[in-house]
Amino acid sequence: NYRLHPKVNSPAYVDDAAAAVAWTLRNISRYGGSAKRVFVSGHSAGGYLTSMVGLDRRWLKKHGEDPDQLAGLIPYSGHTITHFTVRAERGIDGKRPIIDDMAPLFHVRKDCPPLLLVTGDRKLEMLGRYEENAYLWRMMQVVGHPDTTIMELDGYNHGQMAQPAHPLLLRFIQRILKAE
Repeated sequence: NYRLHPKVNSPAYVDDAAAAVAWTLRNISRYGGSAKRVFVSGHSAGGYLTSMVGLDRRWLKKHGEDPDQLAGLIPYSGHTITHFTVRAERGIDGKRPIIDDMAPLFHVRKDCPPLLLVTGDRKLEMLGRYEENAYLWRMMQVVGHPDTTIMELDGYNHGQMAQPAHPLLLRFIQRILKAE
């Protein structure tokens, strides 16, 4: 688990998420798993952390790991711009979009793990969340990433979208593992 704002500020919670993923990569074999089969997923703030840990190499490298060894990233309705909590900590209005080094969009790259972006219905989602994810999807296409998919769950809002997203997550994982 990661420490939460306001007890800590950015980037502590991103580093906590990276530490948890690094621990998993180093220790999964002790539990019968394979470091080559680790997928990272989370919803909302967890989706933001998923993308930051998987796209921005500095977080896992700090813990002696490489995000490119992850089997896949599956953020559910995560910010792809700089998270509103980070913006609030900096005194920036929550409606002002920022793309800097604390934004997953800043770190688009051709060689990152496979990426499944899932959001709720664009008309029911948190303000701009679908559009942010659609922009990340498009920019991954622009840089030549071979495996980025976006799914919009019609009729589901931000809080409702996680459960109907799970079958999509499972199909994505099965497809990636089958290709091994």
